[in-house]
Amino acid sequence: MIYVVGDIHGDISRFKEKAFRRLTKKDTLIILGDFGFLWDGSKQEQKYLKWLTKRRYRLLFLDGCHENYDMLQQYPIEDFCGGKARHIGGNLYQLIRGNVFEMEGKHLLCIGGGESHDKEDRDEGMNWWRAELPSTEEMEQCDQQLQAIHNHVDYVLSHDAPAQILEFTGWKQQDINAFQLWLDGLSKNLQYKGWFFGRYHKDRQLTGKLTAVFCQVHPLD
Repeated sequence: MIYVVGDIHGDISRFKEKAFRRLTKKDTLIILGDFGFLWDGSKQEQKYLKWLTKRRYRLLFLDGCHENYDMLQQYPIEDFCGGKARHIGGNLYQLIRGNVFEMEGKHLLCIGGGESHDKEDRDEGMNWWRAELPSTEEMEQCDQQLQAIHNHVDYVLSHDAPAQILEFTGWKQQDINAFQLWLDGLSKNLQYKGWFFGRYHKDRQLTGKLTAVFCQVHPLD
């Protein structure tokens, strides 16, 4: 079974929760951004990361607003389930944004990234990276992939949310950016069964298809 959960932010205690502990070697858990265990390279972080690579289930994550992109880019990119992913070690992979992956007969469009609302208070290269926000080229490449499969997937998994949803919920943290508008276009033009996104630290079913995810673990069933 494939499961999704929201931001972890380097909190190792989350993996001790019952919903995580019940996962088996046949399961896949996807974190929807802000993984947080590739941040400062400390000995404690390395210890946690080594432990995570040894989970019996497959552990995947999208990149979020708060990732150390310099550290991420040190890991090799491999072919993975029909798309591209960075292999961190063992059963741990980062899913490259804009790729469509095939898992358990399902096609998953995975779109990491987003714009930090507090970037003015952060220092570039220390706790903020320009690479957090998907580029125009990355969005165009994703559009091309989707056209090749007739704009049809089973699920969309993202860190950020479409602009229309942010306006409707009042969760908008800053001016709507081009990436959120692009996500809005996807929500209107794609055929999909469900869309799950993290970032806003909410667990809420917003429409028949769109779900905000944080602590609850959701199966893609």
